[in-house]
Amino acid sequence: MRHRGSNPVVGDYVLDSYALLAYLEAEPEGERVAGLLEAAAEQKCRLYLCVINLGEVMYIVERERGLPRAQETLARIDELPVEVVDVNRSLTLSAAHLKAQWALAYADCFAAALAQIKDVPLVTGDPEFGKIAPGSTLKLEWLHGQEA
Repeated sequence: MRHRGSNPVVGDYVLDSYALLAYLEAEPEGERVAGLLEAAAEQKCRLYLCVINLGEVMYIVERERGLPRAQETLARIDELPVEVVDVNRSLTLSAAHLKAQWALAYADCFAAALAQIKDVPLVTGDPEFGKIAPGSTLKLEWLHGQEA
């Protein structure tokens, strides 16, 4: 699938569960993610996903569609050109710091912390990230054109 979005692929990105689910469910917002995945497959960028957010995708799919579908989804994700980043002490403490500052779900704080540590944009469509105060060091790339 050739990406036809208006945003060029420049640099590296962190995907959150919202972005990955939009792609997996073939939602319109997932087109941007498809373009990023295509660029990553061509080694034009790197994509990261925190293992916590992988778990978030998995429990959502299993709850909504059952365990066999979740297992199929995991197999699909494992084939994507996305580096799944394990959680360590530094990432956990960074996520905890963000949770203390912002009214975000804890799993979202891991995606945000990973983006800050990697100094790359977080790709999301989750309106919860709209709660982040202006002037934050978190770079957001909205799937639906919302400005951070």
